[in-house]
Amino acid sequence: QVQLVESGGGLVQAGDSLRLSCATSGRSFSGYAMGWFRQAPGKPREFVASIRWSAVSTYYADSVKGRFTISRDNAKNTVALQMNSLKPEDTAVYYCAGQYYASCYWCPEDYNDWGQGTQVTVSS
Repeated sequence: QVQLVESGGGLVQAGDSLRLSCATSGRSFSGYAMGWFRQAPGKPREFVASIRWSAVSTYYADSVKGRFTISRDNAKNTVALQMNSLKPEDTAVYYCAGQYYASCYWCPEDYNDWGQGTQVTVSS
């Protein structure tokens, strides 16, 4: 499996922005889809955004559409999540995930590679 490491989380106020990054420790190949999921205490892990290897297609949860943007740099083996207009309900641990040739890009059960998570806390 590919090793993933997230970074960029922190404590911000409502309306602020954060940019999360996810780096792969190993080599990734064509067809490796990547995504972001989040989990709040006592709640199941939920889909946030995902992107195909070619970046030809991106997918977003309705709750973040228009506020979050996912992107990737295959040369650097990284994926980023730009989060704007953050809300208190965005507070969660954010996880980076990856899967070769995923069929469902918004299904957490279809991803085999997971990072350790990074905490995002939005106050007020």
